[in-house]
Amino acid sequence: MAAPHNHDHGHHHHAGSNIKLAFFLNLSFALLELFGGAWINSVAILSDALHDLGDSLALGLAWYFEKLSVRGRDLKYTFGYKRFSLLGAVINAVILLAGSVLILSEAIPRVWQPEQVNATGMIGFAVLGILVNGAAVLKLKDNSLNERVVRLHLLEDVLGWVAVLVGGIILYFFDFPIIDPLLSIGISVYVIYNAFKNLRASMNILLQAAPIEVNLTIVQQKLEELPAIQSIHDLHIWTLDGTTHILTLHAIVDKDVSLLEAESIKQQIRDRLSDLQINHVTLELEIPGQPCSQQQCPAEV
Repeated sequence: MAAPHNHDHGHHHHAGSNIKLAFFLNLSFALLELFGGAWINSVAILSDALHDLGDSLALGLAWYFEKLSVRGRDLKYTFGYKRFSLLGAVINAVILLAGSVLILSEAIPRVWQPEQVNATGMIGFAVLGILVNGAAVLKLKDNSLNERVVRLHLLEDVLGWVAVLVGGIILYFFDFPIIDPLLSIGISVYVIYNAFKNLRASMNILLQAAPIEVNLTIVQQKLEELPAIQSIHDLHIWTLDGTTHILTLHAIVDKDVSLLEAESIKQQIRDRLSDLQINHVTLELEIPGQPCSQQQCPAEV
């Protein structure tokens, strides 16, 4: 058993190191963008600087939670530390939403009163942005959920910088300063859309909504197909962090079930749930006519 444990530990350490490198790359470049965007007078660069700062925060939290996630459950956090990552997602989304609104308040008036932008500087920053974010994307693999999410964020950044590069080239050859605020508005709207989507998903998890990929009715039907089960009630499904799903239920079984048969029924229930992405199952068996241990147990979901 020692070998798999050591491999997993090294796996997490490798993932954490990759995210750490991507974090410092992104943060350094985001700070450079803030000064460069002000110098170039480009709200498109400032918009992307905000996006990169948000991604830096996400990377920093991902790095921290990658290290934290290897800690198992304890007496204080009996389900472990996985849900802490949701706090990072909520904080990141709120900062991105607030910052994007601020950028929009600066960019929208410039649509009617465009200001001159240093096109050469804009092109230079765009090329640098593609190289820095591209290097981070290549460094990160799909070894963990954190790395997959972070890699997608950085890939989006690369595409955003490609758009800024195109805008800079247009400004270099044509006197079309309105392209800068239009790019800024486009980037900001895109960031707001994704930040709001992530915030809504995180809040659904925090409020213990059922995972969207798990249908409660189908779960109940699959379990009530088992010959030993008469009916299912008090069925609850929620997700710890979006990937680890938890289920509790009460099942009514035949009155004359032995202890050995009861264990067999429980295993059958777990086997039925194994292909539904449900990782943690707590169940209680009851006989017909037995008062439910909960104060209010509905007859069905």
